[in-house]
Amino acid sequence: MTTLLFARHGQASFGQRNYDQLSELGAKQAACLGSQYAQAQRKIDAIVTGALSRQQDSATHFLSAYQAGYPDAAQLQPTLIEGFNEFNHTDVFVKYNPEFSTEVGLLTAIASAPVPKVRLAELFNEAMLRWHSGDHDEEYLESWPQFNQRVQQALQHVVELTQHKQANTALIFTSGGVIAAITAHLLGQSSATAYSINRSLINTGVTSVVVKSTPSDTPPKLRLLSLNEHSHLYQQGQDLLTWH
Repeated sequence: MTTLLFARHGQASFGQRNYDQLSELGAKQAACLGSQYAQAQRKIDAIVTGALSRQQDSATHFLSAYQAGYPDAAQLQPTLIEGFNEFNHTDVFVKYNPEFSTEVGLLTAIASAPVPKVRLAELFNEAMLRWHSGDHDEEYLESWPQFNQRVQQALQHVVELTQHKQANTALIFTSGGVIAAITAHLLGQSSATAYSINRSLINTGVTSVVVKSTPSDTPPKLRLLSLNEHSHLYQQGQDLLTWH
């Protein structure tokens, strides 16, 4: 039996020009996860990341703390699977309102709000609902059905990888949309459920999936074990808890 641990990346730079970079807090969150796993002597046999900077950097900060406290993991190196990349949030935003294709257009839309960051989050929510609705799939670079299909293919890829490496536990650094798509799929739920799950996922929260494979299991059976574990973020106070 294999356990797949899907970790959302640490806090990125929401509202900044380059979202795809960890904040200082995001790096700390990933390191806290590494420290907790090292302290528990939790053996990780394989590390996988998507190709985005925030995903790879989360793995780097995790490994730095994990290997410092767990010398047996010294040779552990990440494997990159691009299928675990997040959806293109910029495209989702711009297709909702083409004026958001420029920084000026976006700033104009939120400038008069009492709390601009809150208004930005509201607009993004509306854009996400449109993407998930299925009513405009032909407009997007990657529609929700296409994204979901890519994610499920990446899931099968990592299952095959762990079987090939005979890995009992693999840790995959990815993003909220990916984890939500996997979770909804395993529960047999809809796109709407996936989005609801996505909104609740915490930075560096870990979702566990068990893979059971016997000679009669073709393909292997996958089962959700836990969702959004984040006890490592309480080690230094609740100020480490973030959703975006």
